[in-house]
Amino acid sequence: MNAAPLTILSVAYPLAPVGPDSVGGAEQVLSTLDHALHAAGHRSIVIAQEGSTTAGTLRPIPRPAGPLDEAATRRAQAETANAIAATLAETPVDAIHLHGIDFHAYLPPPGPPVLATLHLPPGWYTAPALAPVRPRTWLHTVSTAQHAALPPGCTAVLPPIPNGVPVEELATARHAPRSYALTLGRICEEKGQHHALEAAHRAGIPLLIGGAVFPYPAHEQFFADHIRPCLDARRRFLGPLGFTRKRRLLAAARCLLVPSTAPETSSLVAMEAAACGTPVIAFRSGALPEVVEDGVTGFLVNDATEMAEAIPLADTLDRPAIRETARARFSRTRMAASYIALYRQLCATT
Repeated sequence: MNAAPLTILSVAYPLAPVGPDSVGGAEQVLSTLDHALHAAGHRSIVIAQEGSTTAGTLRPIPRPAGPLDEAATRRAQAETANAIAATLAETPVDAIHLHGIDFHAYLPPPGPPVLATLHLPPGWYTAPALAPVRPRTWLHTVSTAQHAALPPGCTAVLPPIPNGVPVEELATARHAPRSYALTLGRICEEKGQHHALEAAHRAGIPLLIGGAVFPYPAHEQFFADHIRPCLDARRRFLGPLGFTRKRRLLAAARCLLVPSTAPETSSLVAMEAAACGTPVIAFRSGALPEVVEDGVTGFLVNDATEMAEAIPLADTLDRPAIRETARARFSRTRMAASYIALYRQLCATT
């Protein structure tokens, strides 16, 4: 007998839209789960910024106007809390899945089980968020390195569920490698696009930079001070990329550069590159050594100088073998099945 369909309320970080082409990893994971739930016959309800694209029912909250400052954050959190309360008053929900770094600001009162995925480094969360007092509330991480970095006293923590990407769809893109390197992600200091630019200049190769500059003052200042002055005819900023264009650029890239200085909890873009058969050259930050197999699917380096030296070595790696590794390790089907099984497990708790 088939198990009864679930109703899952997913709550996004309120300052970023959700959809298949989202820039942020948390938003991409939420979008994947929303589509998987809908495809499997479950009911998916998503609270996210207006303009988001969902397979299930979207309950939008207003898109902030102007800079994403503290006042905008507080307003968005209040809108999210109100949307959660309204949804729970109208609809029986089996479980609530929170994805935002600020989830503790709109943690609902006791009721359905809550799962909060920690998509970001543990040190970026408040102490109360990592030790919620609400009953039937669980946290979990997305990698072994992130789990190990949790502070003492972090309560109700479940085992990691590694992230996944659409490996099959990505593997269909086949292009002869070209000369350019590629880097993708939010444009901000901790993502290290300035290190990628330095490496590309040192190696004397073209670099394409894909990503969004969100209207946080620090992000806009970083772009103005450290990215725009280093652009030229061979190092170009492309802005945000949709899935089809991203796949084409990844498949044809000589390599993907991941120069993050943050303790990365995962790296969807490194997984996507591997699914395309493209080598990844990454800093040894956080969970990146779990994603990049040094000398097999790419190279792990310590700084921009080593990154520049590794770029020519990318040509020596076996691109079909990289694709097969990604297919075995990074499936989003596996990720979605793990979450749905966990939802059922949490629903059974009292």
